[in-house]
Amino acid sequence: MTVQEGEKVPAATFKVMGPDGPADMTSDELFAGKTVALFSVPGAFTPTCSAKHLPGFVEKSAELKAKGVDSIACTAANDVFVMDAWGKDQDVGEIMMLADGSADFAKALGLELDLTGRGMGMRAQRYSMVVKDGVIDKLNVEEGGAFEVSSAEHMLGQL
Repeated sequence: MTVQEGEKVPAATFKVMGPDGPADMTSDELFAGKTVALFSVPGAFTPTCSAKHLPGFVEKSAELKAKGVDSIACTAANDVFVMDAWGKDQDVGEIMMLADGSADFAKALGLELDLTGRGMGMRAQRYSMVVKDGVIDKLNVEEGGAFEVSSAEHMLGQL
């Protein structure tokens, strides 16, 4: 079952690239006491994700922060090395790149996407959410293949 607005974000542990290599970041560390703009892409280095979704949040990061967002985070069912390389390739600045390598967080949200038929395994659906102190305030899940409601522009209109 898919999470709903007003529900607490499920507990999860992401992998992030730290100064000494891969490190853990828990959902509590990410969300507690903060307003976080979180967005998910089906895969790093994929066409829509690299050309539109991530760049939109990079371009609108200052506007999001001006509207009360403390942190911006991107997650995908890729490993920490891929997420780190993609972040460097896209010059993401302060956007956190969260690896959900086995799609555990996506599954806990009820937002997993089975792309095994395309050779990509289990992934996460394309979505965005505003999380306030660990509670989902806004949830924007895309229809299959679409890119509209999960954009940074759409989120700005919600804040």
